[in-house]
Amino acid sequence: QESMHAYAANVYTSVVEELVKGKQRKFIAVEQEFFRLWWSAVATDAHKQQVHQLLQEGRLEFVIGGQVMHDEAVTLIDDQILQLTEGHGFLYETFGIRPQFSWHVDPFGASATTPTLFALAGFNGHLISRIDYDLKSDMQKNKKLQFVWQGSPSLSESQEIFTHVMDQYSYCTPSQIPFSNRSGFYWNGIAVFPDPPKDGVYPNMSLPVTDTNIHLYAQAMVANIKQRAAWFRTRDVLWPWGCDKQFFNASVQYANMDLLLAYINKHTDEFGVTVQYATVGDYFQAVYNRNLTWEIRDSQDFLPYSTEPFQAWTGFYTSRSTLKGVARRASSLLYAGESFFTQYVRKHPEGSICKCGALKQLQSLRWAVSEVQHHDGITGTESPKVKNMYMDNLMYGMFNVKKLMASIVFDMNSAKKNGEVYSSVYSEDSGKPDVDHYVIVYNPLAWNITTMVTISVNLSSMSVYDELGHFVPAQIQSSAESHSIYDLYILVEISGLSYKKYSVKPSNGKQSAFTGRSIKHKRKDITRAVQRSRKLLPVANDCYEIMFEANTNLIHSITDRETNKTVQLTQEFLEYHVNGDIVKGPISDNYLFAPNTSAVPVSKAVGLEVVYGNLVTEIRQYFFSNVTAQYYTYAMYTRMYSVPEGYDGKLLCHRIEQEYSVGPLEVNREAVLRTSTNLSTGQLLYTDDNGYQIQKRPFKAYVNNTAARNYYPMVQTAYIEDDTTRLVLLAERAHGVSSQGNGQVEVMLHRRLWNNLQWDLNYNLTLNDSSVVRPVFWLILGAKSATSVMYRTSGLALEHRPVVMFGLFSGDKPELPGQLQQKSVHSSPVTVPPNLHLQTLSIPGWRYSSNHAEQVRSVHMGKQKQGDADFNRVLLRIRHLYEVGEDPVLSQPVTVNLKTLLEGLGSVMLVEERSLTGTWDINTLKRWKWKTAQNPSRGFSNRTEISDNCTVTVHPKEIRTFFVYFKNQ
Repeated sequence: QESMHAYAANVYTSVVEELVKGKQRKFIAVEQEFFRLWWSAVATDAHKQQVHQLLQEGRLEFVIGGQVMHDEAVTLIDDQILQLTEGHGFLYETFGIRPQFSWHVDPFGASATTPTLFALAGFNGHLISRIDYDLKSDMQKNKKLQFVWQGSPSLSESQEIFTHVMDQYSYCTPSQIPFSNRSGFYWNGIAVFPDPPKDGVYPNMSLPVTDTNIHLYAQAMVANIKQRAAWFRTRDVLWPWGCDKQFFNASVQYANMDLLLAYINKHTDEFGVTVQYATVGDYFQAVYNRNLTWEIRDSQDFLPYSTEPFQAWTGFYTSRSTLKGVARRASSLLYAGESFFTQYVRKHPEGSICKCGALKQLQSLRWAVSEVQHHDGITGTESPKVKNMYMDNLMYGMFNVKKLMASIVFDMNSAKKNGEVYSSVYSEDSGKPDVDHYVIVYNPLAWNITTMVTISVNLSSMSVYDELGHFVPAQIQSSAESHSIYDLYILVEISGLSYKKYSVKPSNGKQSAFTGRSIKHKRKDITRAVQRSRKLLPVANDCYEIMFEANTNLIHSITDRETNKTVQLTQEFLEYHVNGDIVKGPISDNYLFAPNTSAVPVSKAVGLEVVYGNLVTEIRQYFFSNVTAQYYTYAMYTRMYSVPEGYDGKLLCHRIEQEYSVGPLEVNREAVLRTSTNLSTGQLLYTDDNGYQIQKRPFKAYVNNTAARNYYPMVQTAYIEDDTTRLVLLAERAHGVSSQGNGQVEVMLHRRLWNNLQWDLNYNLTLNDSSVVRPVFWLILGAKSATSVMYRTSGLALEHRPVVMFGLFSGDKPELPGQLQQKSVHSSPVTVPPNLHLQTLSIPGWRYSSNHAEQVRSVHMGKQKQGDADFNRVLLRIRHLYEVGEDPVLSQPVTVNLKTLLEGLGSVMLVEERSLTGTWDINTLKRWKWKTAQNPSRGFSNRTEISDNCTVTVHPKEIRTFFVYFKNQ
């Protein structure tokens, strides 16, 4: 909002007015969040008319077209797609246009998922900039900054995209001019916060172009153009004019640009170049028309990113861990809310909930989750007040969606209302039933799940029943947080996209939840532990046996009971000490990680308590700075689950859940958890790109800053392995991860920093984060083949844990509306095979026609304004989770009948296959095919159709997008 006021609104207003004045002028616009704020609150009717006209003439071009320019390192693929779909839906509905080029100039490193997403969205060219400085310089020298990128090994050629890497000048015009000590080319100066200057005079306005200096200006510009031309293969040079916060006073900018361009073109013979205003699309079209043969780049990404030897941008993988965690919780709540609402609309057309109001509630969270994907959002590279805005918007959206889900449950059960139901249906962090309560548990995944949900209660003895009055296995124990609160673990078994209702009552002695038995061990001084008298304490379930060392209270080894293989495994918290004084050397900040020395162990003494139980065994370890310290600085809670007979407990049994409590840290400390094993890994680490695909990360030695340059983002998954055995870590938020030694994997959990770099101080970017963070990890240990079957589904199960809601019974004897529900709610689960993931099931609400000619016609006739949201169109996405050749069974293509899959929602009338963001009919989408040695012909690539009976075959790693229309009930 402050940026809108200070400059951003003026960019759109003045650019649109200036473009109209000069037919040769052009401009590209990227982020829809800013444009939509301008469009809805600032633009006049005349401006709107002009925008329509300029888009038609191709002089204003939207590139990327998402809500934001998303970060590529720490974002989840689902959220990247969401924010892209949000922006594209608006642009198509409002203007009938579909962006076809990217402009990913500012994310800190480039992921291999991004080119695949942009190809799936129908793009013809992808543009990036921030990659390792030494790599860029090498590519520049060898004219290799342009290539055809096959970002996905499985989709390879079908979703390849031509990619342009910007040269060393990146996306800003160089401002030095040799003939003046004033700056050049930035005639509107620098934006001023919070209010634009009254007299219109901004700081640092460049030297204006005059008759006396125009020749010198032209020489400077041409020299730079020619320098760049030497780095590319074609005779076309992309010369970006602008930078951050520019063009807020477009008239002075264009007036000077016009003079300069006209002068150069008038003296082409002398200068040897012609210049023209262009869009990104114009540039890519020019390069495409040259008809050259391009090199192919495989699925290797450009992460991590360094700008010079001591500037490794690997700190932001962990910065503001709380924001990263909330952003992901919000994303998974939105995922659950979308499918819940879609089912409600389909199954209860007469329901009492106002659908337009419900859609607004969902939209508030769509917007909040979309905006936080920004490359200065979820990255943690914003100032505290901007971080607070992201948090407020996320919390507000989550509150709305929880409220909506609660009212849907209430409405679907209203045939037998039981008093004050669902007044407190907010998250798992509220509601401590000491009276009769409902617990409603919704499974947002399209598979059957067997898992544990935990709620806090005030009584030490409770019983849990399902709707038919059957006793449900549960366990209760004192919470680690407080002795007056108890954790109640409930074993739930729920089919896909369904919910169950449990009643939680004070126990009457007959059938109550198992009680966890606690055994506390003495605090041990780990610095003095005697090695020879090694006494081991076993803690086991059906899948693993974990051994603890009695004289240190630390983990010693884990045995995978299936293969009987024992892996020596120790875990310790360490801290990197970093410098905050620029005089003394390189600093760590929100972006950068620059450790002084190796990480230092944080605790000299460890306390241990084991809570044994029939369903859950919880190991609580407390890490103290010394034996006599009063408070612990770190804690680790490890949970192992035992599954009773008759339940499918494979995934639950095979996860070792760990929750860490970290902080508040001292200043200029970066906290890591290092897990060391006797696996011979050769320091090879595997991490995921955006929860979509795995990258191989061999350890690389550098002259300087080796530790920081071997940090990588883990969005969901990281693992190490030897020839037979693999240790997988799954996370519910992004972290930095590294393998700093053979058999080791370390995860950065938290950072607290302060430095005196003036730029950081100006923007309040010193990351003095005094919070306590509580990240959760799931560990899976086993044979490589067994873990590859489990870790993808487990990663999604961690991402999309069940949504827990609460409700109160009123009156003396609550009736359990069992039979009533069996029909209405539970009878129609949606289930996909285990190698597929139902990635999206939602009602977007867009009003655009899916027939392109019709949509363009209605935009031109101005028919787009009126009308309610469209509740008949359902957006469905299905993703294949496996790579080609990864697993003999799960890597096979899968055929799905969409009618059968969705029959629980109603009778499917029509299915249209669409591009990733929904704006193209897949049968009319023809992307440019660039010539490569592998494929020497140039032309268009297109896709296959769905069969008449709604059957689709999904191939490894495909993401398929459909519009589904149902017969009205």
